[in-house]
Amino acid sequence: MKEEFLMKKTLVSALTTALVVGAASTTFAASNPFSDVPAGHWAYDAVSQLAADGVIEGYGDGTYRGDNQITRYEMAQMVAKAMAKSNVSAADKAMIDKLAAEFSDELNNLGVRVSNLERNADMVKWNGKAEYTMARHVNKDAADTDSDHTDNFLFRLEPSAEVNSNWHVNARVDANINAAKDEGDDGNVSLKRIWAQGDYDNFSVKLGKFATLDNDSIFDTTMSGAEVSFGNNVKGVLGYGRQNLNDSESFHNDKAANHFYVGANYAEGKFMGGVSYHTLKSNATPSKDTFKEGVAKADYRFDKNSDINGFYAKSSKMSGKTKNAQAYSFEYDYKGAEQENAGTWGAWLAYRHLGQDASQFNTFDVVKAGEKGWEIGGNYTFFKNIVGTLRYSNVKDIDNSSQKAHTYFGRVEFFF
Repeated sequence: MKEEFLMKKTLVSALTTALVVGAASTTFAASNPFSDVPAGHWAYDAVSQLAADGVIEGYGDGTYRGDNQITRYEMAQMVAKAMAKSNVSAADKAMIDKLAAEFSDELNNLGVRVSNLERNADMVKWNGKAEYTMARHVNKDAADTDSDHTDNFLFRLEPSAEVNSNWHVNARVDANINAAKDEGDDGNVSLKRIWAQGDYDNFSVKLGKFATLDNDSIFDTTMSGAEVSFGNNVKGVLGYGRQNLNDSESFHNDKAANHFYVGANYAEGKFMGGVSYHTLKSNATPSKDTFKEGVAKADYRFDKNSDINGFYAKSSKMSGKTKNAQAYSFEYDYKGAEQENAGTWGAWLAYRHLGQDASQFNTFDVVKAGEKGWEIGGNYTFFKNIVGTLRYSNVKDIDNSSQKAHTYFGRVEFFF
């Protein structure tokens, strides 16, 4: 009985040893960094193509000997260098990713981290800010001393997730608190934007809810639809979708409209310019006609410190008054606070005429739709990613120049 037990124990030990040695030898053979990459392996063709494209320089001496077999370690060295390159084509990027997966063990030994978990973590980037805004808009008419107050906290998240080398999904999420009343916006967190964007050579497409064309001036809003842009120095833009009308200055009888726009922009050296045309169709427009607006804008940078920019817009006369169907702005900028660099600052002076019909979705903080006048402001970066802004305006009502107002505005932003 004892002999039988010893025989079984010996057999189990022998089998276990054989399995361990066999598994280990297989593992060592597969991952030995100094074993040659077999002749005819697809990696040679891939590296040859990357070398031809100028992505891979080759061995440590700067050469690539494509006819010679090399070790997995040498191959991993070249792949690691390729992974560090930026501005490679989509085809080369896909080839590099395939090589990184093939030689992941060797890359890990070199300290190049390529695990699937880390790659996926890098595919989602989070940006955002927390800001506090205080503003007071005061009517200077002695008979009407009412004023509008803003005392608000905003928390904003802007994630961007990589789908593949060409497509990303982007979003904007906002939450607001009225600091004066210490209460939120009914406890709601609002999804302001959500869109997928595909970027190709001289071509881009957006699908979802995104910022419209001219959102830097008179269309500071979003729409749900599609947009395509194409070109290089001269870029064309086409967009169509449904737009919420709650923030409009004139559309009060309908909740949404069909919004179509087309534009062309030109950039060369110190100059940028563009023209665009918008139409909005809804039951709120007079006699159900289409609202139309054309925009022209220009920007010229004299040097790294000085810039002048402006725009002119003409729209349908929804109020029946020509001066309300026009909007224009001229602004001089000196320097500018740089978010990343503490101690940087900027200042600007502007004159704005914002006819109510032409400024349906006004983007300016201290000159409202229906007003005209001067604005002065400045910004300063206190610490890295902490920027403060001050603005002041002295304006008149476009319809009645005897009605005057001024606005004080302050904001501090914490970026992350």
